[in-house]
Order: sequence, then structure tokens, then C-alpha cells
Amino acid sequence: MHYGVLYVLLKLGVQPLIASGIGFVGGAGTRFALAYWRVFTPSHGLTTAGRRFVVVLGIQAAANTAMLGLLLAGGVGVWPAQIATTIMLTFGNYVAYRLWVFR
Repeated sequence: MHYGVLYVLLKLGVQPLIASGIGFVGGAGTRFALAYWRVFTPSHGLTTAGRRFVVVLGIQAAANTAMLGLLLAGGVGVWPAQIATTIMLTFGNYVAYRLWVFR
């Protein structure tokens, strides 16, 4: 979802960091649903996991914006920069989800 929204917004002329941020938020629901019901076996209810997810989501959003901004400022194109950022954040996201959000 993130990349689909990013693609559309870029085509509409939205600045890359803003487009990525909107796409990131757009994909949050999908990430939560898949993680909660398919990837992890939560040891607590939807409300607790949801609150924890929002905390981690805020950190992820800030990290996504910072990393993407640094790569773009360094001359990397939007798509390679976003893909690299996603890959770099995936490992930290998994650890946060596994050890805290869905534990």
C-alpha cells in the first residue's frame, strides 16, 4: 500500500518526503492487520497491541522520513532511496513487533 500511494502521489507532483509519509500512514493498517492476524501470535488483546503499534509506528515514520531525506539529499533517486529505507527499517520493525508490540 505504501508504494502504491507513493507512486500515485509522485505522479501528481507531490514532493517525495510528503508522498512517502502519506504512503507510510496508508500502509500502516495493512501492516498491523497482517502482523496481528498472520505473522505473530499476540499474547494480549487488540487494544494493547494497537496502542503499542502506534508508538512504534511513530518511531518508524520518523526513521523513514529521516533515512529517505538523507538518501535523497545524497543524490539517490526516489525509488532506490525508498526501497533502501524500507529494507533498512524492516529488521528493526520486526524486532520491535516481536519483542514488544505483539508479545
